[in-house]
Amino acid sequence: MSWFKRENEKYESGLDSASDDPGSPVSSEGKRVLTEGLWVKCLGCRQPIWKADLEANLSVCPKCRHHFRIGARLRIDQLLDPGYELVDRGMRSTDPLNFTDVKPYKKRLLAAQQATGLDDAILNAVGQLGPHSVVVSAMEGAFAGGSMGAVVGETIARAVDRARLGRKPLIVVATSGGARMQEGLASLMQMAKISTALAQLDDAGVPYICVLADPTYGGVTASFAMLGDLNIAEPGALIGFAGPRVIEQTIRQKLPEGFQRAEFLLEKGFLDAVVPRQTLKPYIIRALDFLKISKPHDRLG
Repeated sequence: MSWFKRENEKYESGLDSASDDPGSPVSSEGKRVLTEGLWVKCLGCRQPIWKADLEANLSVCPKCRHHFRIGARLRIDQLLDPGYELVDRGMRSTDPLNFTDVKPYKKRLLAAQQATGLDDAILNAVGQLGPHSVVVSAMEGAFAGGSMGAVVGETIARAVDRARLGRKPLIVVATSGGARMQEGLASLMQMAKISTALAQLDDAGVPYICVLADPTYGGVTASFAMLGDLNIAEPGALIGFAGPRVIEQTIRQKLPEGFQRAEFLLEKGFLDAVVPRQTLKPYIIRALDFLKISKPHDRLG
């Protein structure tokens, strides 16, 4: 029976001898293995992943290829060559409606700013993407769900204008829950403002590529996220206007398998391509080569 019973209650899995070593992964108090934060559980295959391996693989699970959500700064780091410049910073919402629900909107904004280190749910950058000098506008999903308020709308509109005036291709990485309800009509008007600016960009013959990441919903999908010369999505990204559960409750029908996933939308013709994160940068470079040739040369300058 001693095979099934631990007779020595002080047994520490053979780690006792290492506990006094300053470089040991075992703490002297309770002899705990200090591995907290070193492993990540994949939301796709539910398997543990060594965090360093995940980061080296551009936050894509090496086992099932699940694409983890990443922040705006990391997006820009992955797309642009080193030496890019962040622009159009310093704008913050003034809470035009003095909105309060469970807590004041001002407190929500302050908490999001402290958590992300950003002024709002967007970052603009100018830099090189291979041989192309481009303008990139990347949304931050961790800031109020990536929702689009007046600051997000104005920042993207400035990126569009910067691309048009500088004759530089525009790349927008969209990830959002939609328009920001705490700003009411001021938020909804951003849809028209950005769409109008993009029409001017198209008239100027400057390429525009939109990358839709998980998730992209609401007024963002209904405006600039679907207006690109090329609309690309990451694998498995949820894209739509209203969420699947809301739709099912409204029409009282079961939705098809994979509804609103990027692959489903590609099959139905709503997207031009679904591109894995590891090949996204070279794919966009090739696409810009083609788009700059296909646009009238006299308009590109």
